[in-house]
Amino acid sequence: MDASIPGAKADAIRQEFARRGVSISAWARAHGYSKQLVYQVLAGRKRCIRGQCHEIAVRLGLKTGVIGSVADIDAFGSDGSSPRLPTDADEGMQ
Repeated sequence: MDASIPGAKADAIRQEFARRGVSISAWARAHGYSKQLVYQVLAGRKRCIRGQCHEIAVRLGLKTGVIGSVADIDAFGSDGSSPRLPTDADEGMQ
């Protein structure tokens, strides 16, 4: 598991599912994830750095982060607060 996601937090999430009477499988289906992937995230077998694993960890509150799409990255740096990632057009200018 990613060092930023302690096992105790995953245990607390499992307990919350049980308290609410909701299965992990039902939560996974409702959010469009495979139940196996959600169980792997909760078990610490995924690093949760990017993609669906990252989204699952953020939605469950296992880690802080932002859920967005690749298209959202184009907005970085438009207000000068964050560095903008290089684009293909930038490579031609060098």
